[in-house]
Amino acid sequence: MSNNKNNVTTGKPKVGGAVFRAPCSTPLPTDATTELNAAFKCLGYISEDGLTNDGSRTTQSIKAWGGDVVHVSTTDKKDDFTMTFIESLSAEVLKLVHGDSSVTGTPEDGMTVAVGSGDLEDYAYVIDMIMTGGVLKRIVLPSASVSNVAEVQYDDSDAVGYGVTLTAMADSTGNTHYEYFKKPATE
Repeated sequence: MSNNKNNVTTGKPKVGGAVFRAPCSTPLPTDATTELNAAFKCLGYISEDGLTNDGSRTTQSIKAWGGDVVHVSTTDKKDDFTMTFIESLSAEVLKLVHGDSSVTGTPEDGMTVAVGSGDLEDYAYVIDMIMTGGVLKRIVLPSASVSNVAEVQYDDSDAVGYGVTLTAMADSTGNTHYEYFKKPATE
């Protein structure tokens, strides 16, 4: 094995939508290319800062008599995805931030958002992107909860955005998310 510059990549959003949400009971894709179930709703543009995945671990070293580390035990494992949704007039984005039952109507007909402190429902999420060389990457979160919404700033020069952190939770097999890749066919 040697270094391979073709394995160095950037990630761009898939054209037509990159972040989708559906009820946890929705059938999930198991590859990078299968069309999403109609229950998945597009959450629109996210800011130029893109997507951040914090998969940090907290560990505890177990030492033997004499000070040698003989085992490292994971005591906490995060799987947080953070992004800023900038389609702040989208009913789907407002439902993500405030809860489905808190949003009624449309901007055209009149929309109301009832902001409260209740828990938000867990949802399944799919994030589609295109890596260097056209390689498709799909991240699937079978169950995630909005664990943080950043301060919202209103001014005359920046897009109004909702900075959201999704915390992925373990499924029945103990996995918090899945990553699928598919290299495009060469002609």
